[in-house]
Amino acid sequence: MARDNGLDVHRLEFEKNPEVSSVWLEREDLLLEFTRLVGAARDGGSTIAECVSTANAIDFADDGSWLSEWTTIADLSSARADAALAESKILIARSNWLRAVNYYQAAAFPFSSADQGYRSAIAGMLRCATNYVHHAAPRGEIVQIAWPGGYPLQGYFLPPPHTTGRAPAVICIAEPGQRKEEFLHKAAAHARDRGMAMLAVDLFGGEPDADFEQVVGRRDLEATVGHVMDYLVERDDIDDTGIAILGDGMKSSFVARGIAFDDRYAAAVCDGGLWDLHEREFLRDRLASQEPGVVLRPTLSRAARNIKCPVLIPAAERGWLQPERVKELYAQLKAEGRDVTLKIFTTRDAADPGHAGSPTPASTFIFDWIAARVGLPAVRDGRHRGAALRRARDV
Repeated sequence: MARDNGLDVHRLEFEKNPEVSSVWLEREDLLLEFTRLVGAARDGGSTIAECVSTANAIDFADDGSWLSEWTTIADLSSARADAALAESKILIARSNWLRAVNYYQAAAFPFSSADQGYRSAIAGMLRCATNYVHHAAPRGEIVQIAWPGGYPLQGYFLPPPHTTGRAPAVICIAEPGQRKEEFLHKAAAHARDRGMAMLAVDLFGGEPDADFEQVVGRRDLEATVGHVMDYLVERDDIDDTGIAILGDGMKSSFVARGIAFDDRYAAAVCDGGLWDLHEREFLRDRLASQEPGVVLRPTLSRAARNIKCPVLIPAAERGWLQPERVKELYAQLKAEGRDVTLKIFTTRDAADPGHAGSPTPASTFIFDWIAARVGLPAVRDGRHRGAALRRARDV
């Protein structure tokens, strides 16, 4: 049951189709995607009214209906943005592009990259995201990051406003299979309000038909993290001593493995190697059951032992592991002298996987933590975007 500070998607008013709520029980994948969309409303990535009205119109027996209805509302938002831009109403245009990005992403959700509907929806998402970034204040950039042996990675770079000199930055990197576009509503404002630049990156490349399935099987997948850092430290507007990284999703140790042995990071928000440790514990227990005389002590992975920066592990009360199990694994990291902080978000904060149901409270805590590690003050009231901090380091 997904909540947004008490918002239960099962209690939303599906007026046209009262059976919609019960359908969620059969299609958990669509429930999670719908929950993501509803949660995005708090940061401007959707509106609850548009989400509910679209869900009312969907025939859940037909994935094509899901594609069609979300594409319809996405096209409408995109058209509104273009009309607003023609009248120089930039703020209205940006808000509509941001919603269109999420609706197009939702439209593509149940489909594979081989499907024409998927490619069309992703093309719309990329187009609206590009328009949003190019009309940000200050103007953002669509950047290409070299990845040896693979297609170039695409990133969205958003500089902080009203800064002089070099600014701290946060790399927001999506877990394999997740998309960087979500950071435009989940993270961009939080970074901007604290005087940080943001670089959002994923592994999909910049084309609608990118062959992600081929990429995800690469043995050097974590090497992408280092290539992203290589790009950022070469920019003359970034303080290379104040770069943090945020991994979106705690279902793997992708980011933890990527930053291990690299001392260029000022801070990291990721699983800290918990997932790898959990898997090692599982395999150890299986081996012990087969070999009763063998005593194996718990050991950290090479990645967890060699992370050089402070780490925040954000976990959900109803996440991929039970809170007590997370605490056990965290205690092992602390016992090994790791500089790690654990924050378990409750149901009222943001307790669904990936903090999908209520991203703002989690993001506020996370970005305040990052700001403290890169030498910036926290935003005292995250609800007031106008009170943004504009200070950057003059290095």
